Amino acid sequence: MPAFRMFRAALSCALLLSVTTVFAASPRLNLILPRGGQRGQEVEFTFSGSVLGDAEEVMFYSPGFALRKIEPVNGNAFKATIAIAPDAQLGEHVCQVRTKSGVSDFRTFYVGYLPDVAETEPNNDFDAPQAIPMNVTVSGVANNEDVDYYVIEAKKGDRIAVEVEGMRLGTAQFDPYVAILDSKRFELASADDSPLLVQDCLTTAIAPEDGRYIIEVRESSYAGNGNCRYRMHVGTFPRPTAVYPAGGKVGDEIEVKFIGDAAGDFTQKFKLPAEQIDEYGLVAGTEGSLAPSANTFRLSTVGNTLEVEPNNDRGTATPSEFPTAFNGILQEAGDQDFFKFTATKGQQFDVECFGRRVRSPIDPVMYLYDANGRGIASNDDSRGPDSYFRFNVPADGEYTLMVRDHLQRGGADYVYRVEFLPIQPTLTLSIPRVERYGQYRQQIFVARGNRFATTINLARQNFGGDLVLDPPQLPEGVTLHHEKVPANMSVMPVVFEATQNAPLGGGLFNFVAHHAENAEIKGGFSNTSDFIVGSPGQSRYYTKTVNRLPIVVVEELPYKINLVAPKVPIARNGAMNLKVVVEKKEGWDENVVVQFPFRPPGISARSSITIPKGQNEGLYPINANGNAAVGVWKVIAIAWANVGGNAFSASDLTPLEISEPYLNLTLNRAATEQGQATEIACKVEIGKEFDGPATVQLIGLPNKAVAEPVEVKKDSQEVVFKVTTDATTPEGRHKNIFAQVTIPMNGEAIVHNSGSTELRVDKPLPPKVDAPKPAATPAVAAAKPAEPAAKPERRLTRLEMLRLEKAKKAGGAGGE
Repeated sequence: MPAFRMFRAALSCALLLSVTTVFAASPRLNLILPRGGQRGQEVEFTFSGSVLGDAEEVMFYSPGFALRKIEPVNGNAFKATIAIAPDAQLGEHVCQVRTKSGVSDFRTFYVGYLPDVAETEPNNDFDAPQAIPMNVTVSGVANNEDVDYYVIEAKKGDRIAVEVEGMRLGTAQFDPYVAILDSKRFELASADDSPLLVQDCLTTAIAPEDGRYIIEVRESSYAGNGNCRYRMHVGTFPRPTAVYPAGGKVGDEIEVKFIGDAAGDFTQKFKLPAEQIDEYGLVAGTEGSLAPSANTFRLSTVGNTLEVEPNNDRGTATPSEFPTAFNGILQEAGDQDFFKFTATKGQQFDVECFGRRVRSPIDPVMYLYDANGRGIASNDDSRGPDSYFRFNVPADGEYTLMVRDHLQRGGADYVYRVEFLPIQPTLTLSIPRVERYGQYRQQIFVARGNRFATTINLARQNFGGDLVLDPPQLPEGVTLHHEKVPANMSVMPVVFEATQNAPLGGGLFNFVAHHAENAEIKGGFSNTSDFIVGSPGQSRYYTKTVNRLPIVVVEELPYKINLVAPKVPIARNGAMNLKVVVEKKEGWDENVVVQFPFRPPGISARSSITIPKGQNEGLYPINANGNAAVGVWKVIAIAWANVGGNAFSASDLTPLEISEPYLNLTLNRAATEQGQATEIACKVEIGKEFDGPATVQLIGLPNKAVAEPVEVKKDSQEVVFKVTTDATTPEGRHKNIFAQVTIPMNGEAIVHNSGSTELRVDKPLPPKVDAPKPAATPAVAAAKPAEPAAKPERRLTRLEMLRLEKAKKAGGAGGE
């Protein structure tokens, strides 16, 4: 086996394991087998992962499924019999497992309408293929250097269609290849990567004569492994590669053309949903036969303008009137399409080209021109391969938009759709990732009589202002604690609390927030998981996004944590230890790991602390920088401990006040010689009123330099630090010296830093050499002046001290 294939296979396995086993003690769902089932049937699935032995429910994100029974296999797996409705949507579906102790990752499975057939090995010999009937779905595995062959019977003129679900199954970095061959091994059709199916493939052919035809499926570079599972649909069904137009207005009845099927293009009518759906598609059907999966279709609030050829230049541009979407096909290499429209000065549009996002092979580029042909805007890849720009209409008049492929390619299925959308505020909620590629702690599972906390990201776009969470109808016995989200914040903590007798159970909920002053501006929860990831830092090959949040009640835990509200504020440039208290049930004692996940602006903290066995309290150190946001914030602590796996508890929302510094100190610089004493004078400005005296000490003095703390009262204006040095105190300029303030209050201490200064320590000057005394001069008799009045002792300024020092040095030099 070539070395690069061995590396790729090993890398694929390693990455999948890294996604799913980093935190193995929590309920994790790694795999569902078989990877799909036929609708209208009851199918037994095996759910595998870790800590799944106490599974109680499979929660589905879409209708059409009924859980009949659960049978445990072992502590990490169970079997579930699921009834799939006859009208269940074809294609990919998502589910999660609820256990007595938590919620698993979400994983996918597929629904088809054809009977299922299992691969039977050996079938890797072209001359001894596995015989299968037409119109079935084959479940197989492409192992290393493996080529699977299947034989079908077809009549002349029959459509032979094949679609493979491989990468889309989300279990391995598997790039499938498929081919249709005749009995003489002549290739009728083949495919590797079909744009409609991401990196999966489809192909269709028309049987040229009656006879046997061979379907070949394998990993494209022969680098398969035991995780490279596939579902291959084989039959006479239609399998178009594109739909045109690629979108339509919600609520409309629309006729579309399906393109790319070997039997030719055909049209079909559909009634579109009344509301926009993020992931929507149209399933092609002819003569009672359906495509195995849908063609992606964009639902919009505007109707369609279809290009009218020729429209390859500004003079032949297809005219349109807003509101509308431009739809076209780059039918051949070098094709470019023009559309013209009028707009009014001051209008603003987000101009979106949907190409790759509707699974077209196009890599679109857009150019916008004014009435004189002057370029105004252009874009290539602002939306991945798709293009986007914002258009601020500079003047009333006619404008022209041109669309082409980046590499000047074209073809019958190079469809695209351009929408001029009014700029709309959008809001998206999510839970921050704590696992690079996985879903650890992307769910809410709160124990009876306990709390579960997380932080929520709130991503605003095209608007600002405060936000309010709009909690859904939560599981019985569960309460959500939260605060208003200030305009300058994009993350806030929330706490879910369950009563002692809350029923076990829960579900998938729409978790929504809205603008505090305009409830029409709102948004919901979104969570994207990376199912298939390349080597670190490379492509995410397959992802899945869900828009509901799992919230469930789980069994009672033997511990609970509380965060003790501090009785004093943390001041800017200050520090504090937050006390975390663990309530433990008798007989249970384990290490408890605590995190401080929400940090108000300017607050920093360690990543975690551990309260060891035998202890019930821990101190969590936090710090505030000089720009920390002053005010009262609600903070949380979360914890986990081993209770047959990681089990979570959390504190309530706990007030933490951030204040201005109580003392603002200005420290004078000072200089001295080794073994000598000096003074550092400090001007005092009261920043915030306090009652008792404060203690201030110097931090950062050099070795063997000492200064006793000084006391500052609320009316103090200046204090002096008496600094003594040793003969061995390091000479030089010591710059990192600052004052630490400690103010006792309410039985606790406010500690913050203030001011900074420099202490220069010199070596002593060498002793002076004796010099002859100058000759005496006769004294001139004079009247004795009156004694001057005694002046109060005055502290020398820094400049006077430097002059005096310079004079001393000059005197020493003259005496040598």
